[in-house]
Amino acid sequence: MLIIAGLGNPGAKYANNRHNIGFMAVDEIAHCHSFSPWKSKFHSMIAEGKLAGEKILLVKPQTMMNLSGDAVGKAMRFYKLDASDILVLYDELDLAAGKARFKTGGGAGGHNGIKSIIAHCGEGFDRLRLGIGHPGEKARVNNHVLGDFAKSDQTWLEPLLQAIGLNAKMLATGQNSSFMNKLSLAVQDTRETKPRKQSHIHQARTGRTEEKTPKSGPMADLLKKLFGLDDK
Repeated sequence: MLIIAGLGNPGAKYANNRHNIGFMAVDEIAHCHSFSPWKSKFHSMIAEGKLAGEKILLVKPQTMMNLSGDAVGKAMRFYKLDASDILVLYDELDLAAGKARFKTGGGAGGHNGIKSIIAHCGEGFDRLRLGIGHPGEKARVNNHVLGDFAKSDQTWLEPLLQAIGLNAKMLATGQNSSFMNKLSLAVQDTRETKPRKQSHIHQARTGRTEEKTPKSGPMADLLKKLFGLDDK
């Protein structure tokens, strides 16, 4: 069994924050592989499913980010697992936006969520670090991390999340290098092609879809009368 934990802060006010990219990533895994509905357990929201025949528990701690280890540790101990059975997905300031790196063990690198998991579970878990970029000045870090992704970020964010979801089976089978190549190619492709239409990921996070101004019909006639618009 493998625990895949995405880190973030619970609540609607944080939903689109850069700090919540871990939540977004596990949501996409659940979506792509038809996991069970999310339910509350272990001070978390959890979903169960399988990847390449391996039983997977997706975990989104509902403590604040700095206390993530309490929730992940509860799940680990309940299933009698150890740190090597855990993969954590989280935001990384020290990676350029859209970049990703896989790492096993080591320190927290200044990330309080990882620091908490180390305290409760030990250092030997896998990490998927998802780059959100650095604002350039230390004084701006807090606002950057707790700020929402910008509209321009969607050109790399949505392809990255989709690639994580679609290729998650590789994580369960230890194909980490191939998985990282898939992520890199997905983001690279978006920088070489035109912007894409909104995906289900964007719509799920924002609750919005594109709205187009009608060019004909009763509504169009009304707009013309109200604003003096001419046909073009």
